[in-house]
Amino acid sequence: MTTPAAEPRKRLFIRTWGCQMNVYDSARMADVLAPLGYAPAEAPEAADMVILNTCHIREKASEKLFSELGRLRDTKRERAAAGQEMVLAVAGCVAQAEGAEITARAPWVDIVLGPQTYHRLPEMVARASRAAGTVIETDFPVEAKFDHLPETVAPPGVTAFLTVQEGCDKFCSFCVVPYTRGAEYSRPAAAVLAEARRLVAGGAREITLLGQNVNAYHGEAVAGGGTWGLGRLLRALAEIPGLLRLRYTTSHPRDMDAELIAAHRDLPMLMPFLHLPVQSGSDRVLAAMNRGHTAAEFRAVVERLRAARPDIALSSDFIVGHPGETAADFAATLSLVREVGFPQAFSFKYSARPGTPAAAAPHQVPEPEKDARLQALQSLLRDQQAGFNHSRVGMTLPVLITGAGRHPGQIAGRSPWLQPVHLPGSLALVGREVPVTVLAGNPNSLSGRLAAGDVARSNQPSEEPAPA
Repeated sequence: MTTPAAEPRKRLFIRTWGCQMNVYDSARMADVLAPLGYAPAEAPEAADMVILNTCHIREKASEKLFSELGRLRDTKRERAAAGQEMVLAVAGCVAQAEGAEITARAPWVDIVLGPQTYHRLPEMVARASRAAGTVIETDFPVEAKFDHLPETVAPPGVTAFLTVQEGCDKFCSFCVVPYTRGAEYSRPAAAVLAEARRLVAGGAREITLLGQNVNAYHGEAVAGGGTWGLGRLLRALAEIPGLLRLRYTTSHPRDMDAELIAAHRDLPMLMPFLHLPVQSGSDRVLAAMNRGHTAAEFRAVVERLRAARPDIALSSDFIVGHPGETAADFAATLSLVREVGFPQAFSFKYSARPGTPAAAAPHQVPEPEKDARLQALQSLLRDQQAGFNHSRVGMTLPVLITGAGRHPGQIAGRSPWLQPVHLPGSLALVGREVPVTVLAGNPNSLSGRLAAGDVARSNQPSEEPAPA
């Protein structure tokens, strides 16, 4: 007779800021702590352990962290007065970059850990319970982290993230990632495939491969020695039974090699949507950013991608007001956006990151000018996104149903281009790819209805998409 599992004795709350890789890292931290009896909590007030998984890319990341730590100090005191412990940990890139400041300004924090050390969380929790003061782990044992992580504990859901590469060797002038995530490291292909198979067995139907420079992937080959690039890895993943869709992010234009572009041509399950940050349309600014490519080289990569997969849509990142950016430089960015077209994009004002070359560069752009440029760029990008969404109206698309919609009787899913899609339907369709006729293109989503016929299997739309 099987003995029922004991009820978890402890509760864990994780607040995650930033990129998809942080979302993946948070899930793996929960996996690491599950054997200690930690199960999810709905709020910090109900948690025996709280982890703040931070991101250093967004503006005012440190200020947001310390504001949250101030609130949690009060919560920790209230729990202590009630005889309840709360272990407080700060993880991620802000922890890596500013560990000393965190311990100085927030001594009530029990654990500070960088992105490469969360596999050692059980040991850190034990040390924090034994000793006064903060436990700090911010070194870079990248290989050890992946080697020592347990298999995924929680069901992944219909869509899942899978980290295949970490770190960055590019050293863009504005970016802290090389300092907080370390040098580039690629997981062995066999380990990636094994984790992907577990995710699919748990119910995942779409997997997004993650990396700071994911298309720089060069993992150990499954057999025969040597390494695989991302294109070869995608072909192996495409052979996993039950997996319907593949995506990857974030890419660098310099690493879009012929093998990867051919994968976009040859693999229908590789979705026709690619996040490819360009940052600026000005060669002078790109050189100051140390991006390693020109605007013309970026355009050439886009042309090769569109020749391989005509329906591909691009997302990108843009920084306005990088030190030294002139009005003419910004105009070159607007010109590139109009020429290429970006149905989705992320755009930001430049903000200095301590320790990066751009932080000390001359000719910092005044804040009012940065504000004006960002508003102009975002207006153009919003128009392009709305136009792309509207161009889907009347098309029948394969939509992967991921869960309930916002209203009763409504379900939601993802188009091949990562657009949220809302439609009437049954939750019995969750995890299935179904044909949906698009009835409306909204600013940030699509709405439609189930098309007549059987469940779609093809990843190709029924009509040729209009160019972005």
